Amino acid sequence: MVLPLLRRMTHLEKLTLYLRTWEKSFVDYTHLHNDILVYMLQLHTFIFYISTEAFIDDSVYHRSNDDIENKFINIKYGQMTCIIDHFKKFEGICHVYSIPYTFTRLIKISNHFPNIVFNTVTHLLLFGIAPMKHDFFMRISQNFPILKCLVIQNEMVQSWNRDELKSDKNPFDSIMEYFHLISLDLLSANTDYVVQFLLETRAYLPRLTELKVHYRDLALVTKNFTRDATRRNCSKVKQLIFEQKIYCSNDVYEYFPSL
Repeated sequence: MVLPLLRRMTHLEKLTLYLRTWEKSFVDYTHLHNDILVYMLQLHTFIFYISTEAFIDDSVYHRSNDDIENKFINIKYGQMTCIIDHFKKFEGICHVYSIPYTFTRLIKISNHFPNIVFNTVTHLLLFGIAPMKHDFFMRISQNFPILKCLVIQNEMVQSWNRDELKSDKNPFDSIMEYFHLISLDLLSANTDYVVQFLLETRAYLPRLTELKVHYRDLALVTKNFTRDATRRNCSKVKQLIFEQKIYCSNDVYEYFPSL
């Protein structure tokens, strides 16, 4: 439905395009030119983010960031970059976007995102099949300075040292600070990431008001709602969303005084 509409805009001078799609292969400049740009002879400004998820065969699997970026070398609309991830045996995702990035959402980013500051992104979904470490979340906090809503989808443990899950100490040299984060979704995340974000010795979330998490994980990490080291990041939560309807005890309401 989108392509026929764009092709009729023959007099368009400026186009801002945010597109996420499933295709048989990753979208590159050849696709853009043949499917859209060739119809827009007066176009002089093109700001875009195109995310393509594809089933991987040999031709797709061996494509690199350079392969995609080289297709854009002669583009007249400014700089661009791309990220390619293979997150399942037969699935991959390619993000192609103009820089500086101007959109507010970024979906399915993994450990491989480039060292670029995304000054406009307020909604971010992190997705991975490899562990996301503390240093990675430090980078996220620094590279997404106005992030408001964060979703983490990763079932891999951060560390096989299970004593880290129980300890209030921070084994790292830094505390990640998410000054603007108001919503955190951990429903598709390993328990380790609940520790990572709720433990005050690892994270500082002064504005967190919405938390989505499995009840079992929350009870485990907060030691049945008695753990002092996780109280501060829970203190302003007004919406606590579990995977199913739960009748909460008074201990939960005392632990989350803003509910």
